[in-house]
Amino acid sequence: MTNTDHRVQGLDNDDVAADWPAIDDAELAWLRGQHPALEGGCHMVWHSPRPFSAAALVECGSRRCFIKRHHRSVRTAEVLAEEHRFIAHLAAAGLPVVQVLQAYDGATAIAHGDWTYELHAQGDGHDLYRDSPSWTPLGDAAQARTAGAMLARLHLASASYPAPQRSTHVLVARDDLIRAHDPLSLLKRELPARPGLAGYLSRQHWEHDLQRAVLPWHAALGERLAAEPVLWGHNDWHVSNLLWHGHGATASIATVFDFGLASPTSALFDLATAIERNAIAWLDAGGDGPVAHADIALALLTGYRQVRPLGATQVHLLADLLPVVHLDFALSEVEYFQGVTGSPANADVAYHTFLLGHADWFASRPGRALLDALHAAA
Repeated sequence: MTNTDHRVQGLDNDDVAADWPAIDDAELAWLRGQHPALEGGCHMVWHSPRPFSAAALVECGSRRCFIKRHHRSVRTAEVLAEEHRFIAHLAAAGLPVVQVLQAYDGATAIAHGDWTYELHAQGDGHDLYRDSPSWTPLGDAAQARTAGAMLARLHLASASYPAPQRSTHVLVARDDLIRAHDPLSLLKRELPARPGLAGYLSRQHWEHDLQRAVLPWHAALGERLAAEPVLWGHNDWHVSNLLWHGHGATASIATVFDFGLASPTSALFDLATAIERNAIAWLDAGGDGPVAHADIALALLTGYRQVRPLGATQVHLLADLLPVVHLDFALSEVEYFQGVTGSPANADVAYHTFLLGHADWFASRPGRALLDALHAAA
């Protein structure tokens, strides 16, 4: 499926050929017949370098809109609408979330051939981190506190959102396995319905791998996570998914976007994911490997607690959750690369580097130091 004409950010923060072709003028012309926001003359002004879908910013007169296109094996219109309903709930609660635009028939997601399209209004604010991929650490502690506070606001708003679990595992950050008493047994039961993941794991000693790298961390959670209230989270809270007003320490968040990984998990899961995304230099291959930025992790936590207080017990659980918070999503990436894009090499990165490697890193000296800093903050 590789398209050599369009380049995106790779798993190693490199420039690689896109799995999905860029949105072209023919598609834009078709979409103009579906969306009132695209009336009049429109032209492309920017193509997103993010890898899991195709997206473009288009200009129509004085308006700008953001078009995102997914392969139907990743998002159907029905699955995409699950994200849109959550965004609508947050908007009604006063959160500054991206506006999802309706087609002429009122739909927010449109299926056409092999593709599913969604259209957003251009968000308010500046994209300070547009060229920063996920896993790039945030360098400003004040902005980390601001991001932590906004995440807490999101959780206060989502507490009244009762929607059930997402209807897909593909590229969704769920916490089913983490919450399970026996993750291996649950995963075995899921595999018949997840053939891409099953095919990949059939070539790995996956039970042994998880028992070695992941389950010791999981055992430390005990029953505490199972008792955490289920709550819809953003689940990809990296600063590149936020738009800002201002710069530096006084910057404020103007728009929250990219809810593709959202699902019912827990507040602590979402906050642990934010720390994983923003406070660890996973893509740094130099020196002794990834570098932890404890000041950023603690700033996220401080900002969060200023809006939504967390007791000492919850902060201890947050630290214990961090080494396994990626479990379900890492397997989802394996499933995507093996079953959707047909890229065993990328599936290997998702399995060995992401799933197993991240869990192993927390047993290293810098990983332990980060966990100790969070425990001390309790």
